[in-house]
Amino acid sequence: MPSLSVSRSGSNLKRLGFSSDPIPCKTLGIIGMAFCLFSVFLFSHPGCQSELISSHFQHLWVSPPQPNITTVSPSSPTTINHIVFGLVGSVGGWRDRKNYIESWWKPNITRGYLYLDVPPPADLLPWPSSSPPYRISEDNTKILEITKHDATMVRIARGILETFREGDKGVRWYMMGDDDSIFFIDNIVEVLDKYDHTKYVYIGGHSESALPNFIHSYEMGFGGAGVVFSYPLVAALVPKLDDCIKRYPFIFAADQMWQSCLADLGVYLNAQKGIHQIDLVGDLSGLLSSHPEAPLLSLHHPEKVDPYFPSMDRHQSVNHLMKAAKVDQSRLLQQTICYHRESNWSLSVSWGYSVHIYENIFPKSILQKPLETFQPWVRDVMPPFFIFNTRLPIREPCEAPHIFLFKSIKNASANRILTNYARVAPRGLPPCPITGNHSADHIFKIQVISFATKLNEVSHHQLSCFLLSIFHVKFE
Repeated sequence: MPSLSVSRSGSNLKRLGFSSDPIPCKTLGIIGMAFCLFSVFLFSHPGCQSELISSHFQHLWVSPPQPNITTVSPSSPTTINHIVFGLVGSVGGWRDRKNYIESWWKPNITRGYLYLDVPPPADLLPWPSSSPPYRISEDNTKILEITKHDATMVRIARGILETFREGDKGVRWYMMGDDDSIFFIDNIVEVLDKYDHTKYVYIGGHSESALPNFIHSYEMGFGGAGVVFSYPLVAALVPKLDDCIKRYPFIFAADQMWQSCLADLGVYLNAQKGIHQIDLVGDLSGLLSSHPEAPLLSLHHPEKVDPYFPSMDRHQSVNHLMKAAKVDQSRLLQQTICYHRESNWSLSVSWGYSVHIYENIFPKSILQKPLETFQPWVRDVMPPFFIFNTRLPIREPCEAPHIFLFKSIKNASANRILTNYARVAPRGLPPCPITGNHSADHIFKIQVISFATKLNEVSHHQLSCFLLSIFHVKFE
């Protein structure tokens, strides 16, 4: 791929023949009046419109006013009953992806639908109650004849329309996603409760790799990992969606189509941490061990990365991670960095996933950066590869961590949770030679005890190994 160069705005102006010297105010005034007169002529003269304005954009929407809906009282928090999921999949992929959805779907509690491309064959019937009820996507032949779009893209983009037409009652939020995403619905409820569902609200996450954001848009929520729309926003979008799809024949991604249509409505993205597109390949452990300070909301593309736990296959890994999630989603993957002064160790705990021991003292600003155990979605590109900072793994005794992965979880007492982490493998390095340090080679298991209460924003900032009332680590 050719490298991309970015020029400064000043040099671009000079290249185009513009001077960087200041322009007198009188001159600016004359230019402004002339431009206004030209604009009036351009947009009032019928001959100019057809020649100068693309036919695809002659009927851009005027953003409607915000809906006049009573603000929800504090006594009416958002619950799982207020959310409807629209999941788009295919019969061909369902056999492998069924386990991903069933790991988080709660029958008779979670509301939503799985949209398939064709009716399921006999070997997939009867349809299990442990899966979302399925629907067959509508026939989009007419719109495809006009736009020449990819059929799958249009099917995904119109999924929000079909989900809305199901007519579910009491809906505050619609969450669209792919059938190979794992959603953490307790955390989703907690996060959505902080947004005003009576307004036009569009929530999503970015790609972890820099290139997909550049190709599509940094203002776009990547749809596979989950994009959330408030009910009033969907109600405004649905009547205009097909016209919008026709207006953008050059867009080839459904999530970018949504973003473009919403921009025409004057609605822009609320970027939410914790929604993970996982446009990455390889070993994801570095990212999962240094999760950003935000609730984990989703993990997309489990089939594109190595199993989260190397001793298990992908389906087993997801189910194993969900063991911790079912006990306390609010703490899942939340990173706590602390120090064992007696041994001169730094510890990084990703609750429910991993513990790292470093035979040296590192500041939190260093350990918060993920180890780059993974690769970008597209490898043959120029850096930067990611939209966040990383640390390169170094095979050096004072910098390479001893790695322990989540083993089991149980209630330690009425208000305590015990999580166990076991060593993955010997580190294979000598002890750190710096004076005063001690080897961690003899540690095979770590126990972490935490409160059996949800992790709110206040206690999250106070988490520390030194506060034994909140956090306790035991080595074995």
